[in-house]
Amino acid sequence: MLAGMTLFHALVLLHVVTGAVGLTAFWGPIVTRKGAANHRKWGKTACYGFLGAGGLAIAMALLSLYGPEVRHPEVTDRALFDGLFGWMMLYLGALTMGFVDYGLAVVKHARNRRALRAIRYQAVIAAVVVSGAWCGIYGARVSHPLMVLVAVIGIVAMAIQQRFIWRATDFPRGTHIGEHFRALIGMGISAYTAFLSVGLIRLVPEHVFNPAIWAGPSVIGVSLILYFTLKAKRAPAPRASGVRPHPQQIGDGLVERQ
Repeated sequence: MLAGMTLFHALVLLHVVTGAVGLTAFWGPIVTRKGAANHRKWGKTACYGFLGAGGLAIAMALLSLYGPEVRHPEVTDRALFDGLFGWMMLYLGALTMGFVDYGLAVVKHARNRRALRAIRYQAVIAAVVVSGAWCGIYGARVSHPLMVLVAVIGIVAMAIQQRFIWRATDFPRGTHIGEHFRALIGMGISAYTAFLSVGLIRLVPEHVFNPAIWAGPSVIGVSLILYFTLKAKRAPAPRASGVRPHPQQIGDGLVERQ
């Protein structure tokens, strides 16, 4: 039991470190000029931090579900605890990593969208969908609508990604930029939600099942998506002449100079 506790606490510590890096760096790409060196630097730092935090969240969720000791015995509703800190945590970790993977991949394969149909990328999306479906089913069983809601949001997000990947006809140039942006905002939403669930029970355990607190990252993240989407639609379209437009005039400005 001591070894299990030591392992879990070590995972929590690493999760806090990697999560803090990701949560802090996440705002860098939002406030810096899109496509600039600082934008890419902050974006990579946030992605690597969230990848680590997501993987560690999955490990902690599995230990909470199948570890040798009962964690947080002060929580009397053990079925709900398993749901939020086991299956939902596992799903949010997978969702975070899935958003990171897709957000980076659409930029890497901007000129070859069909590369995203490879098993390597499809397996990640499938893992998110499967874990999300079970999160929703379990949430319905324990009558917790939040678990069902986050599951539906994640599965719908994966379906939108698949539409971009599998559509037969080509999208307008620069569409991948919007996909990149939405995926990394989604990364922030899932990471903030998962990170709150780890620290919240230690800081204010009486509010650990408060839906308003858990829904906060989603409200902020979706608001950011709507704001930047509307901003991009209001931006002037690239000129149709033979002059090549400046990278900042293309989509959200994430296209780098060739």
